[in-house]
Amino acid sequence: MIFSKSLAVLAAAALATTGALAADFPIKDKPVTIVVPFAAGGPTDRVARDLAEAMRKPLGATIVVENAAGAGSTIGTNKVAKANPDGHTLLLAHIAMATMPALYRSLPFKVETDFVYLGMINDVPMTLISKPALPANNFKELSAWINQNKGKINLGNAGLGSASHLCGLMFQDAVKTDMTTVPYKGTAPAMTDLIGGQIDLMCDQTTNTSSQIEGKKIKAFGVTTLKRLTVPALKDIPTLDESGLKGFEVTIWHGLYAPKGTPADVAAKINTALKAALKDPDFIKKQEGLGAIVVTDKRMEPAEHQKFVAAEIAKWGPVIKAAGIYAD
Repeated sequence: MIFSKSLAVLAAAALATTGALAADFPIKDKPVTIVVPFAAGGPTDRVARDLAEAMRKPLGATIVVENAAGAGSTIGTNKVAKANPDGHTLLLAHIAMATMPALYRSLPFKVETDFVYLGMINDVPMTLISKPALPANNFKELSAWINQNKGKINLGNAGLGSASHLCGLMFQDAVKTDMTTVPYKGTAPAMTDLIGGQIDLMCDQTTNTSSQIEGKKIKAFGVTTLKRLTVPALKDIPTLDESGLKGFEVTIWHGLYAPKGTPADVAAKINTALKAALKDPDFIKKQEGLGAIVVTDKRMEPAEHQKFVAAEIAKWGPVIKAAGIYAD
């Protein structure tokens, strides 16, 4: 009986502590940090910084963005998985959350169980782009160039298992041509080399390519949606589907996560602030300007977010295994 009463007292104390934490969140003068597991200046970093600004007021906290790049996003992701679950350390990640389970033989965290899913942010189409000096001006000419240069084409990407890597794999399969893949430590250095002509082609998110396409620093040959985009910088670019690669569709997404153990009330507050940010006209305008589509459907809700990621894990796992790519 005494033992049972002691357990009851401890349980009550634990609940009281959790309740107090939830009621006090966000803690005054303590910033909320959004960890981006990629380099500064990349597409996911841009999404994070726009979101931080849009969430600041509804959350009632200072929000800072911290880049913790490396090891295919696993370093930053693990940092959040191991962080204090008080709501002050969050993770903003993309499709890597769905590809890591198949890509890595072992991970220091479990995507499915070591995070509290907070909600989806956006869907981001990809673009097939090239160095400015490539002697082709439309997809038909590009196809001819690819056929004439088999065995000599360099295809850049932002790193093993990145969105650009996955898109590149699908493109090589679609055109039935193997290319020399050149992995970089993030999208920004890959884009620099593409502009400089060190690599020939790349498939990358519109959030990173729109301004470069608009400034005519690179060439664009297609978007990876089934319908053309309406963004001014991209509206005249045909889809790869209409150009002959029937059914070619790759869309990247971003979501927000907290460490496992984050109190439900705290997670609910963050989700409420996230949904307010997703309706912010300025945030929507910034995202649309980058070619991203802000989520308005049920994936804004934590349970649907987690359900969606589970489906993405099931979708991309076989693709990665079939390609025989693994990271230690």
